[in-house]
Amino acid sequence: MIMNWIRLALSKPVRLRAIKVAALVGPVLIGINQGDIILQGGLNVICVLKMGLTFMVPYCVSTFSSVEALKDCSTDMG
Repeated sequence: MIMNWIRLALSKPVRLRAIKVAALVGPVLIGINQGDIILQGGLNVICVLKMGLTFMVPYCVSTFSSVEALKDCSTDMG
């Protein structure tokens, strides 16, 4: 069961969708969370690491949602 979940999560369509979502939502979250620091020129290593992790949130949410939807569809059909 877990192997099937991982296989779906690593499939090309799920990865591409998650990348697109992260590319759209990530900058919005960065603007909300670190926008003031960026505008003040206060970027440091920790802030940059947080910005990278910020992209992971929509990527993970999209991946989870896509895999669960695919599982639901296969369950409904089978």
